Formats: sequence, C-alpha cells, structure tokens
Amino acid sequence: MKSSAKDVTTYIREAPAERQACLSTMRSLCRATLTGYEEGMEHGMPSYKKDGNIEVAFASQANYISLYILKKDVVDANRDALTGANVGKGCIRYSVPEKINFDVVKNLLSGTLASSSRVC
Repeated sequence: MKSSAKDVTTYIREAPAERQACLSTMRSLCRATLTGYEEGMEHGMPSYKKDGNIEVAFASQANYISLYILKKDVVDANRDALTGANVGKGCIRYSVPEKINFDVVKNLLSGTLASSSRVC
C-alpha cells in the first residue's frame, strides 16, 4: 500500500500496530548499517539512497512486509538464508513479521554497503 507519509517516523506510526515494532527494527538496522546513505520517502515507502540511487527500501504491504535490496548480487549471495520468504530479483516478501530473520537482514544491508554493483 502506497503511503502519503512525508517521513519515515510517520510511515511507521501509521502502519498496522502489529507491524510497527518490526518496521522500527528494520529502520534502525538500515540507519546503523547504511552509513553514508540518505533516508527518505520514495514511492510511498522508506528508502535509503546513495549517490542519488535508491539501494534499499521497505514497506508494509496489504499481505506482507517487503524489503527491497536492489543489488542482485547481494540478494543472490543470501538467497539460501531467506527461507520462509518469497524472494524475487530485488524484493523479499515476508508474510508475517515473525518470519523476518534480522540477522539475515543485517547481512543483506552490510552486503549492500560493500557491493559496488549497480542497482537492478
């Protein structure tokens, strides 16, 4: 669901109550790991840009929580660890917050930070 929130704090506050803690943790990991990235709202969801390019985003959708890791090599390197998630080229969909392994999310974020590949 595309949000009209102007900032990430508002976005999380307007999300369903059962997802707010998960989204806050996702935000904290992004802010702690993605040094040199700019946090903002793009396409109605929290996003993290480097050199003007969105490399990471997350969203509370109607039926899942999505994490966008827009460097395919990073997703591919972690694909085996993403059990329980529906994984596409750059979108990782979790049907419920409890299925999110935040250690794997941190690895994805660290991999994004270290990767010199282009966004997909």
